Amino acid sequence: MDIKKYELFVDVAETGSFTKSAERIGYTQSGVSHLLKSLESEIGLALFIRSKKGVTLTHSGEILLPLIRGLLSSNEYVEETIQDIKGYEIGKIKIGTFTSVAISWLPQIIYLFEKKYPKIEISIKEGGTDDVEQWIDDNTIDIGFLSERHINKMEFIPLYEDPLVAILPLNHKFSKNKSVQIEEFNDKPFIISTIGTDYDIHNALTDAAVKPFMKYSCTDDHAIISMVANNLGISILPELIARDYKNIIAMRPLNPYYCRKLGIAYKLNDMLTPSVKKFIEFAKDYITNQ
Repeated sequence: MDIKKYELFVDVAETGSFTKSAERIGYTQSGVSHLLKSLESEIGLALFIRSKKGVTLTHSGEILLPLIRGLLSSNEYVEETIQDIKGYEIGKIKIGTFTSVAISWLPQIIYLFEKKYPKIEISIKEGGTDDVEQWIDDNTIDIGFLSERHINKMEFIPLYEDPLVAILPLNHKFSKNKSVQIEEFNDKPFIISTIGTDYDIHNALTDAAVKPFMKYSCTDDHAIISMVANNLGISILPELIARDYKNIIAMRPLNPYYCRKLGIAYKLNDMLTPSVKKFIEFAKDYITNQ
């Protein structure tokens, strides 16, 4: 088993290009092509469809990709455990997250973590809730920052309760109130996060049996804030996102209280490497002390 070939297979699957992967890894394009042809020959399966536009996975390649990612994760676990036993603090951590955590928490957490563990490499993928859950499931990432949902195939470590708040144009009549009744959103022009990027606001509206006039939907929370600031509608967002924009929008607590419970998720029964365990404990301590 040649781990390097498997690593190269995953990298090309992600970039969709021999050239890009060659540049990232420091190989020649012909070297990448040769190694992957060698891997295909060894296992007796075609893994890529090659065209002028790049490369895409064959059906066999799609089946093997999450399995090979899992194999690489297991190999990394063994290697890191050996180094940890020897007293070396090295490793790699792949993290998935959505925008609010990427902006509010991760930069400072990673900065402080790297000061303490300079030999541990961290990579970040940003996306919506469905993206992060899928990345955990197919071994693209080790851990993901998510809002708590009842997902049987994942472990969840709660970290923070993030209130949902009404966000309004500065001159909106609701901005004069100390809080906003969620029923007030009935039939009002509303800007909603696209389903799949965030479930908490959808769930709060459903729970309260509130039906706003869904004027716009966006995948990006900052686009929602900008649209609200320009009087295109009103919305509900987590406080962690909205609190930095009080100069352009009015933010008011919701009544009754709704929140999302943020935490770290990882695959059920997954073997977490020593570096991932260190990061989880570090993140827990950081957020608890905020």
